[in-house]
Amino acid sequence: MTTDAASMDALRTQVERALAEFVERQLPAPGDPELEPLRTAAGELLSGGKRLRPAFCYWGWRGAGGTDVPEIFTAAASLELLQASALVHDDVMDQSDLRRGMPAAHRRFQTMHEKSGWHGSAQQFGEGAAILLGNLLLIWSGEMWRTSGLPRESLDAARPVHDHMRTELMYGQYLDLLEQAHGENTFDSALRVALFKSGKYSVEQPLRLGLVLAARELLPWMDDLCTEYGRRVGIAFQLRDDILGVFGDPAQTGKPAGDDLREGKRTMLVARTLAAASPAGAETVRRLLGDPGLDEHGVATLRRIIQDTGALQVCEELIGDYLGEALAALEEAPITAESRAALTGLAIAATTRTA
Repeated sequence: MTTDAASMDALRTQVERALAEFVERQLPAPGDPELEPLRTAAGELLSGGKRLRPAFCYWGWRGAGGTDVPEIFTAAASLELLQASALVHDDVMDQSDLRRGMPAAHRRFQTMHEKSGWHGSAQQFGEGAAILLGNLLLIWSGEMWRTSGLPRESLDAARPVHDHMRTELMYGQYLDLLEQAHGENTFDSALRVALFKSGKYSVEQPLRLGLVLAARELLPWMDDLCTEYGRRVGIAFQLRDDILGVFGDPAQTGKPAGDDLREGKRTMLVARTLAAASPAGAETVRRLLGDPGLDEHGVATLRRIIQDTGALQVCEELIGDYLGEALAALEEAPITAESRAALTGLAIAATTRTA
């Protein structure tokens, strides 16, 4: 597989085919009306996305000498199930209404309860059903990984990385809750959350998985590449996410404008803003951040403060710095030229995206 745009689309197609085939085998028969909402919710969650995590895994595999076999697409695609699980749980914890322009899973189940006129709390039912859906997707991600068809020796070698990646994600989700509860944060504390919750399992660990699957061991140069390239791209990826959560176009992000501000997310962007704002500006940020009823005027006020403090510009510059350092590390890695070109393109796509 070459690295032009058409071939990257082909990679996504392979991943989506593997997902569809696996999920079809797992879901109950379409004729069961009571379980059908789970089928629909899982299918819609998996129908979108950039497939960056499988792509980093695949090109790690190819970079360490792995061949273009169907089994690697299945293994890599399992990361999308892990991502979907995290999104469902994240939306419950953040009380988000939308995901990719559609009702979040817990809102979907809540509406189903309300329309059906069932007993009890519709909100509690929606959240409970979404938690179960997220757990189901997490279980499926492990099963899809184990049954991918890759050699047992490869899977055994990668198992510690795979286990560690999932543990880091759960630690990150908890640290995120803790950060919101503390009510104040620093850039370094926000960076720590971003690394555990998103950066590592979005870039660094998928790349490490692919490399180890192919080599059947974690060589020193692989660890260096994953840290120097993967971690930096992961941080830049999350910084871009922070910016899009405040300044992104709802038509592309699938979420209302300024939704991260209403949810009170203590991001690296917010930490930079509070550190640089005047006392009055900082007080305004603290007062408005996390207000679920924040209107367009409130969003505009916070955006203006973020821009006036220079926080937006600083974060954009950091993205460029991290990307440049990552690409420099990539040039030194002993991987195939094809994989180097693909990983260069993926790093740029992950950090310059608009959704």
